[in-house]
Amino acid sequence: MTLSILSIPDELSRKRRTWLVTGCAGFIGSHLLETLLANGQTVKGIDNFDTGRRENLDAVRARVGDKAFENFTFVEGDVADPALSQFMSDVEIILHQAARGSVQRSIDDPLGTNHANVTGFLNVIKCACDTKLKALVYASSSSVYGDNPDLPKQETNIGVQLSPYAASKRADEIYAAAFSKLFAINVIGFRYFNVFGPRQNPNGPYAAVIPTWLNDLKNGVPCTVFGDGTTSRDFCHVSNVVQANLRAAFYLERASGECHVLNVGGGRATSLNRLYEIICAAAGPFLTQKPGPVRYAPFRPGDISHSLADITKASELIGYEPQVTTEEGLTSLTQEWLSSS
Repeated sequence: MTLSILSIPDELSRKRRTWLVTGCAGFIGSHLLETLLANGQTVKGIDNFDTGRRENLDAVRARVGDKAFENFTFVEGDVADPALSQFMSDVEIILHQAARGSVQRSIDDPLGTNHANVTGFLNVIKCACDTKLKALVYASSSSVYGDNPDLPKQETNIGVQLSPYAASKRADEIYAAAFSKLFAINVIGFRYFNVFGPRQNPNGPYAAVIPTWLNDLKNGVPCTVFGDGTTSRDFCHVSNVVQANLRAAFYLERASGECHVLNVGGGRATSLNRLYEIICAAAGPFLTQKPGPVRYAPFRPGDISHSLADITKASELIGYEPQVTTEEGLTSLTQEWLSSS
């Protein structure tokens, strides 16, 4: 089955649904929450603030307004808690984003990563089956491709996972396939490729490269590159990820016993050296002095050298097409970040 969605707002306006967004105070989760509330949907959310932030929920409220925000019910809690099922009684669609998303943090604390990413996911999908819910969309990761050197990355060809984080996401995919076959739940998992955008946390030792660099530039601190800068990534603006999640949800509403894993990226690789050039060009008007050269540091264990998504399957199955390019997203984000107080 294929599905063509002409307009996400039109599809949302066609039917008011009740959604559960796990990790709703996180980077991606808060953007999903904002889009759903802005389009008249009823949303339940859960977050334990391990990586999510209360200010993200405040930002959503400010953007959608108090009236729309009244359609949001929030619970502070852990998705691994079996009591989650009590919160899901009237939920129709789950967008499961709750996770520990850092390779390095998973190396430092593999048990914590397993609890959040594997036990948490297992509980979510079990509760979904227990409540006879039909549609579950969840976050996997491009780190699943591990040591497979092939480019672009295709869903059917993975390697050996190189970190506990990657292994945890691969475990989620295996559980999803098993539960779908056993209980006929419709499931789509997304292998995200280096998502970036507003509300991404720049602080702490596990922060992603783009918000880290933007914070460094704002504070006049030299930016650090791990490796020689030729390492490349498929950077994907968060608005593209929101689009993919909603298209997947609409697809699964019409499906029967389907389980898929899809790449979600921008479909284009950018080296870290080139990334720095784009950010510096956009940052120029907002800085009192020209950014200096980056500092190079040793390549980190668990990281991969190159990553590029083949998004053909997502395009064909759910109609996913990136709407914001890496350059457009970086330019907009950089200017917003550096112009803010």
